[in-house]
Amino acid sequence: MAAQRNVPASSCFLSKREQMLVQELLRGEEFVFFGGAALSEREVCCYLPEYLDESWLYSEGGPIAAVRASFYEQDRLSHRDFLGSLMGSGIKRETVGDIYVASGLCDFLVLREILPYVLQNLTSAGRTKLSLQEISLADIQLPQQAVKTVRDTVPSLRLDGIISSGFSISRGKAADYVSAGKAELNYLPCMKGDKQVSEGDLVSVRGLGKLRLEKVGGNTKKGRISIEISRFL
Repeated sequence: MAAQRNVPASSCFLSKREQMLVQELLRGEEFVFFGGAALSEREVCCYLPEYLDESWLYSEGGPIAAVRASFYEQDRLSHRDFLGSLMGSGIKRETVGDIYVASGLCDFLVLREILPYVLQNLTSAGRTKLSLQEISLADIQLPQQAVKTVRDTVPSLRLDGIISSGFSISRGKAADYVSAGKAELNYLPCMKGDKQVSEGDLVSVRGLGKLRLEKVGGNTKKGRISIEISRFL
């Protein structure tokens, strides 16, 4: 419809899993994903007519707005505090993008259409009073992602083996997480412990965290495979 009318259009915020499904659905179509900040997890799917380029996404007419909530530094607030307050204010999850919490401030993304409502209605997070203002997307303060590098050797590139190595748990416990439906491979649920993991794949385990298989090296003299994993802390 947007293509026929030759006007820009965008979806609500999508999780990585939803983005993969949209990619399959719109294969062959012209679209871009945009989250408002570098390496965003939650992004909107956008159609841009020929007369617009991607710089429009960062403009005041673009689909995403950034909000900064300031509070006293001694009040320690978390991602959960802000998400809960947003939902408690009647704001739907699909209208909220990534949330970045730092000492004394929180920058978060919303659909531009709900910006006035957010600025007027989000007054606190828990018992902590907030001071809100719109900021440009360029001014978002992104937290530094702490990463632990794990170098190991494994008998194979099975999912349960990579989880065992990356999170320093036993192979049996890793298999239990997978069979319990707590593991995702590239944002899709995976309950097969013998599923092969490839270089660059992302693995998430509920209760443990997220890691990426960065490098797959050669075999050792004992036939084991050298690997390098980035574990996000």
